[in-house]
Amino acid sequence: MSQHPDTWRKPPFIANPLLRWAVYLGALAYFGWVAATMPIDWARVAQGIERAGRIFGGAFPPSFERSGLLIDGFLESLKIAILATVGGVALSIPIAFMAARNVAPLPVFYFGRAIIIIARSFHPVIVAIIFVKAVGFGPFAGVLTLVVYSIGFVAKMLAERIEEIDFGQVEAMRAAGAPYLSTLVYAIFPQIMPRQIGLTIYQLDSNLRASAVVGIVGAGGIGATLANAFGRYDYDFALAITIVIVGVILVSEAISGQIRKRIA
Repeated sequence: MSQHPDTWRKPPFIANPLLRWAVYLGALAYFGWVAATMPIDWARVAQGIERAGRIFGGAFPPSFERSGLLIDGFLESLKIAILATVGGVALSIPIAFMAARNVAPLPVFYFGRAIIIIARSFHPVIVAIIFVKAVGFGPFAGVLTLVVYSIGFVAKMLAERIEEIDFGQVEAMRAAGAPYLSTLVYAIFPQIMPRQIGLTIYQLDSNLRASAVVGIVGAGGIGATLANAFGRYDYDFALAITIVIVGVILVSEAISGQIRKRIA
């Protein structure tokens, strides 16, 4: 009789059962300790629930009476997203080539990777606060914030795509005596162009969403309109703005998804 089981079972992540259960119990004990030592003011939480009830009570029905402010805020967010995407992608392309190990010398590679790491190290809200302090309130701070945000994503993904190219085409052009720029244009760019188009479309969609977030800290756009509505206790107008933001993001996601499918 065969000693092998008839059904396949996925092997456990930790083969040693004693070590596996020790890890489980240790993780459970840690989460319990975190929950017990977290400084939570339950009285304030109860007051917050009451305030949330008043906010939601004042938000319904949503008010679209000041649609002019809403449209202006949305158009400003759209401008911020477009400018930031164009600027961020334009800067991401050379940074991606600098951060691709197969086409860049080692010092340039480390410098390019350092730029990407720095751009990815901070949440856009933190970057927005820094730029608001540096250049003042308004959409310019939002554009600069989202340019940094775009570089952190687009340059990283594009650098990884450059490292995956068929390097035989590059070697063939180099053997034929083609200069560096011609090698980039005719051997590398055709291989990365579909990914670059897809990343640009995705980043435009992402920047449109992020513009609503960074605007809350004063970086312009519809997020600033939303923050002002909450500051004036206009909860019904704030709900109207939130509905528009969700609707625009859904439409943007659908359009960008269809475009990415066509170019895939």
